[in-house]
Amino acid sequence: MNRWFGLICSALLLSLVAPAAADELRPGYLEFTQKDATRWAMIWKVPLAAGVTEQSHPILPRACEAVGAPRRDMADRALVLRCEVRCTGEVAGSRIGLSSFAGSRTDVLLRVAPLGRPVQASRLTSSEPTAEIRARPGSWQVAYTYFVTGIEHIVFGYDHLLFVIALVLLLRGGWAVAKAVTAFTIAHSLTLIGTTLGLIGLPQAPVEALIALSIIFLAVEIVKQEPDRTSLTERAPWIVAFVFGLLHGFGFAGALHEIGLPESDVPAALLTFNLGVEAGQLLIVLACLGAIAAVTRVAAFAVLPLTRMATYAIGMVASYWLIERLA
Repeated sequence: MNRWFGLICSALLLSLVAPAAADELRPGYLEFTQKDATRWAMIWKVPLAAGVTEQSHPILPRACEAVGAPRRDMADRALVLRCEVRCTGEVAGSRIGLSSFAGSRTDVLLRVAPLGRPVQASRLTSSEPTAEIRARPGSWQVAYTYFVTGIEHIVFGYDHLLFVIALVLLLRGGWAVAKAVTAFTIAHSLTLIGTTLGLIGLPQAPVEALIALSIIFLAVEIVKQEPDRTSLTERAPWIVAFVFGLLHGFGFAGALHEIGLPESDVPAALLTFNLGVEAGQLLIVLACLGAIAAVTRVAAFAVLPLTRMATYAIGMVASYWLIERLA
């Protein structure tokens, strides 16, 4: 079954050679927090590499204006702006967002926290750069926002995506895939929770390099496969998946850290982000296995060369990322 998978995914893998950087999902963060009847605090964090420039700036609700010049800093390859805002009227019903956001390659998570009312969480995109501040936001809005972010992180975080694809490509049946993916899920959930809560931690730069190395390891294991011999990775794939899952959990935690989540939202964001990652991961696996079942009847003659092509594409991309991250 692993060879049939190559037919489905080879085109996808070759298309991923073009992006220079892995883990492309680098969402920005815009927070608008009320301090008293008229004073609000704004924090804006947007990764410059994602296509957002310094010409982009927050759009304040009507009847609000910044007090003094904003403080600008650089942190984690992102532009961070902090300022005090004074509002002379009700902000509910007004819109808040970013200007000059068209063409950006990232989303921005918006958090509005008025006094005495529920927190509102929304997603800003280049097609919808502003959002309405609601008087009564839905109780599940925060959970939904971070759930979608988790799905996008596994689908558009190319290093995690390639690892899952390589894991399925290595294995020979649905049950083996199920066990390996379950072990991967448990492991990265443990490190994601532990890191986000401050119980454990590793520097992000070596973590990202080791994640690239984990993909190379799986690619080598696929190439080394022989019909009459099984490696430890094939005999006990859940062990390999669990070990590398611990590592990938630090990567997922780094994504939450880059978003800049406020402490009050960590429990809900942590749970729903992780559930989103699992949902996205399950969609990838099910889509691939479903496509495998459909293609086996018509393209058996081409599966071996295309499997090799897919495997070398994985190895090439991961090797590039490893060199880039070590440099």
